[in-house]
Formats: sequence, C-alpha cells, structure tokens
Amino acid sequence: MKICVVGTGYVGLVAGTCLAESGNDVICVDIDDEKIEQLRQGRVPIYEPGLEELIKRNVAEGRLAFSTDLGGAVRHALVCFIAVGTPHGEDGAPDLRAVHKVAKDIGSMMDGYRIVVCKSTVPVGTHAQIREILSAETDQPFDVVSNPEFMKEGAAIEDFLKPDRVVIGCSSDKAGEIMRDLYAPFVRGGAPILVMDNASAEVTKYGANALLAAKISFINEMANLCEKVGADVAQVRQGMGLDKRLGMHFLYAGLGYGGSCFPKDVKALIHTAHTSGLDFELMKAVESVNQRQKRKLYEKLEAFYEGDLKGRTFAIWGLAFKPRTDDMREAPAVGLIEDLLRAGCKVRVHDPEAMDVARGIFQDRITYHRHNYDALEGADALLLVTEWNEFRRPDFDRVRRMLKAPVIFDGRNIWEPAEMDKLGFYYFPLGRPSVTQPTGHA
Repeated sequence: MKICVVGTGYVGLVAGTCLAESGNDVICVDIDDEKIEQLRQGRVPIYEPGLEELIKRNVAEGRLAFSTDLGGAVRHALVCFIAVGTPHGEDGAPDLRAVHKVAKDIGSMMDGYRIVVCKSTVPVGTHAQIREILSAETDQPFDVVSNPEFMKEGAAIEDFLKPDRVVIGCSSDKAGEIMRDLYAPFVRGGAPILVMDNASAEVTKYGANALLAAKISFINEMANLCEKVGADVAQVRQGMGLDKRLGMHFLYAGLGYGGSCFPKDVKALIHTAHTSGLDFELMKAVESVNQRQKRKLYEKLEAFYEGDLKGRTFAIWGLAFKPRTDDMREAPAVGLIEDLLRAGCKVRVHDPEAMDVARGIFQDRITYHRHNYDALEGADALLLVTEWNEFRRPDFDRVRRMLKAPVIFDGRNIWEPAEMDKLGFYYFPLGRPSVTQPTGHA
C-alpha cells in the first residue's frame, strides 16, 4: 500500500518506519529541511531502541523515503497519516493548529480518493474539524479515520509491530476495510482490530493514558502512606497487583510520570471535560498528586540535611523521564535539578542517552559525565532518578569510596533497604522502611 506520513516526530517516524517494515511504500514528510536531510543520511533525531536499524534497512530496500514535498507525497499515497505535535497550552487545551494546517494542505493537493488518518493525539471532535477543512479544500472523495497510537517510549517498535489492539475510528465501510488490510500483518498473533466511531476512538486514547496515569499517582499516594505508617510499598504492590483485576503494570512507586503523553493527555482530558460541562475531579487529583510526587527526593534531601543544602554537591543518575529514551519532557529530574540550583547546590549528572538533551536545558549550570561513576566524584550524596538497567547492580564499594559520605536517595526503589544497610549506606527509598535515621549530617 502507498502511504504518506506527515510529521517525523516520535509518532510519525516510528509509525512510518514500522509500516514500511511490513512491506508498504512509505514517504515521511516534514517541513524541517535539516531534519529530513539527516534522516536521509541515516541520522535519527530521537533515541528509540531498534529504530535506527529499521530506518536504514527500509531506506536501503526502497520502501521508506523522506521528503519535504507534501504535494508529491499526497499524490503518491492512498492513505495519508497526520502525525504532527499537539502541545498543550496553559489551560490544558491541545494546540491543533498543526493538525488543521496539514489537513488543509492535504485537501488542497488531493487528486483522487484519499483516506486521511489522524494519528496525532487529539480531543474528541477533531475528526469533524478535519472533515470540514478537507471539504472546504477539495471536491475529491475522502474518508477521515481516527487511529490513535499506543506506543510506549523505549518499546515503541514492539508496541507497533505487536500491538495489544488496533483502534480504528471511521464512518465508512470502505475506509474501515482498507485500514483493516493495512494493519493485518501486525495482528497475526490474534490481537483485535477494533473498528468504532471516530469520537469513541479519540476518547479511547485519552481514557487509556489517563487510567494508566491514575494507577501511577495511586501507587505513589500509597507509598506516601506506607512511609507514615511503617509499611513497605513493595510488599503492598505485590499484594495488590497479583489480583488479576488490578495487575502489576504501572504500580511502581517513584517520582511520578513524565514524558510527552501522560502529562499532556491528562491535562487535555480535564480540559475536554470542563468544556463539556463536567468537573473531572479524579483526573485533577491525579495531576496534583503527580506534581507533588516529583518533589519527593528534594523534600527528603531537605529533611536529611535539615535545610542545610547550600554549597553541597549532588550526583544524579538518570535524567530521561524513563529508561530507554532520551526524552526529558516533564521529567522529574528537570524540576529536581532546578530546585537544587536554586538552593545553591552543585549538580553532577549522568544518563545513558539524555545528556545532549540535558545540555540544551541546563547549558553550563551543571556538569555532565560520560560514565556514571565519574558523576560521584566529590558528591555529598547520590540521587537515583531514572531506573536504567545499568544502575541496578553497580559496584557499591566504588560508589561508597567516591562519595564524600555514603548517602543515597533512591527515587525508583531499585535497591533493597536491608542490603543497602549492610553495605553501610544511609539509604532513602520511597514508601519503604529504612533503618537509616530520617535526619542527620552524613
């Protein structure tokens, strides 16, 4: 099938590449000349495991191309995906200007029947806006499909190639059958293709992400309760998550959610409810809990050092909002570092993939270290912020030697309190009992 994907951000690049991997003829389009040239040369602007290899292979085999010529791509394709960004404003409303512009441009360039697929995350009713824009631009026949993505950063390739389900929102049997055919190679394992109305498909995307965000905020509130009453959130998680109705996924206490999806989608759902005359109190609470949770490590630092933070040096392991990505959007590390700098601290950081992104945010206000142990040199304490696998089994003897004092604040609970006590560390996890006294100057 001939396809064009407009937008080479995270969603568009992964979707276009995976569609090419299944044998389709795909052109990915962007207005950024430099970005397109980089992609043509095999340089990928984002970090996603496996993506670079897939791009290079499909470009070499002639199934995947990159272009700034939207008209040529539209004339080439039967199915045109819109995969541009929809950032939220101060009121939480998604900015749909890019979606609307692409729809207008596609409409003006169509020379026959097209299926225009919205892959961007958009509020309910956007399909009707796209249909209206297209109708104003063309007399050619078309169908509008809502096809939300459910890709996790760090596992996006697998999520696209082996989805739990595919959601297709449309009002046309013809478009529905074409979309079923397009996704058939990805569901050979039996995953369902759900064809529904456009509005339901749009709401499904927000509902899924909002519920996952709610699970994260809930377990974080449970962790805070565990700290108050002397319980262990790791044991509580098992007791809860082994209930098949609940499940273990997204029940990890930590520093809250971040990234490009959950924060934006929660805000958008709250805004959509508000504009529909509803007060979505539950999601407001989810968002509020998440914002508070991001400050937990800083609060623990203040308690341990009794407010005496000025002039201290802290090492941070992990900057991206989650492992296996370089995405620092809404990452807990960003607010933590800003708090430390305001308090007069020095900050030394390491992340396996997000260092260049961090330089763009903090410039020379912090120091960057290629190796995780180098960041420890002369630091008063280690702060674990992102649970990369390479941090799970460090040389703790080396860690203790390099730190000024054996103090660790673990924002992801990746180490065991009893073991850390045996190793001689002042250790502060989240929601877990620690033999370490809550205050003191190590």
